[in-house]
Amino acid sequence: MHNVKGLLGRIVRDKLWRFGYRRSFCSLKVTPEDLDYQVLVEGSGCSRTAILNRPPVLNALTTHMGYRLQKLYKNWEEDPNIGFVMMKGSGRAFCAGGDIVSLYHLRKRGSPDAIREFFSSLYSFIYLLGTYLKPHVAILNGVTMGGGTGVSIPGTFRVATDRTIFATPETIIGFHPDAGASFNLSHLPGRLGEYLGLTGLKISGAEMLACGLATHYIRSEEVPVMEEQLKNLLTDDPSVVESSLEKCAEVAHPEKTGVIRRIDLLEKCFSHDTVEEIIDSLEIEAGRRKDTWCITTLRRLKESSPLSLKVALRSIREGRLQTLDQCLIREYRMSLQGLIGPMSGNFCEGVRARLIDKDEAPKWDPPSLEKVSEDMVDNYFSALTPTEPDLDLPVKLRESI
Repeated sequence: MHNVKGLLGRIVRDKLWRFGYRRSFCSLKVTPEDLDYQVLVEGSGCSRTAILNRPPVLNALTTHMGYRLQKLYKNWEEDPNIGFVMMKGSGRAFCAGGDIVSLYHLRKRGSPDAIREFFSSLYSFIYLLGTYLKPHVAILNGVTMGGGTGVSIPGTFRVATDRTIFATPETIIGFHPDAGASFNLSHLPGRLGEYLGLTGLKISGAEMLACGLATHYIRSEEVPVMEEQLKNLLTDDPSVVESSLEKCAEVAHPEKTGVIRRIDLLEKCFSHDTVEEIIDSLEIEAGRRKDTWCITTLRRLKESSPLSLKVALRSIREGRLQTLDQCLIREYRMSLQGLIGPMSGNFCEGVRARLIDKDEAPKWDPPSLEKVSEDMVDNYFSALTPTEPDLDLPVKLRESI
């Protein structure tokens, strides 16, 4: 009997691996119960924890995960016995973002409705989180990128660790910083948002705390202790949750060579009106300072999609003047343009070059900044068609920030 159970266990694990982890498209019949393994739930006292659970792909988000998170969070918000909610990731990541390889295949297969559903499900959850009525703690112990920042930053508390790696690397794959990034990045100090959104370069957990992306910082080995303390709380009071987090929190020291130490330089270079002027300014500083940081930043900008750079800059600048719901509705239009619109070839080419063939040689269209017209950028911000519906968010029922 023991061997039979072991065999059945291996079959189930292999089934889940093939569906949810190793690849997203196969002929295997998958049940709703299988899909629910992508978001696990832990309950203790008056708290609930959602666990993003696709560790072999760094917990990349799927449409079903968006729907399941919405359902769980709505139920928890309405349950008077639940005081606060947490979210964490399985394995070495919190969440690396949306499952862009699956989106790539959907685009190649000609499945626009499935692409719409993907963005709608995740953006709707992000809005729910940003307007959530109960305290929320996101434990960012590992890779936190792209859509992973979207399903965590709008919550009440974000705990970074020495293992946290934050980035919004969409321009490097021919896309734009989305999932609320134009709101989150635009509210960072100085021109840090422009830098992160355009370059997609990484910052550490200590740097996240320094700029406000994280509210608390602890060493990764202390995460289980912090979780245990939180699970023992019987409260719905955010100040009580915060006091518990502060008992575990530590002082973080960003590296002296990191971007947080260069706020003045960011203001000098990234405050310009155009991407061309930003690059020119960086080149002047690189020649003057012989600074490795300037050279690395320039190299990354020149590797990214020219159209994506111009779109990202405009998106972040618009985000400074918009609420979260306005940013998400606009980003939804942009994401459909980027995946199924006339310029969607850049996304396919970027994913192909970075993640499929891995030749690191994308052929962008247009190939240079000077060939990106204002009309191209304007079109990226418009609906696919005059009758294309916008993202439907419950803005009359839930007040946005």
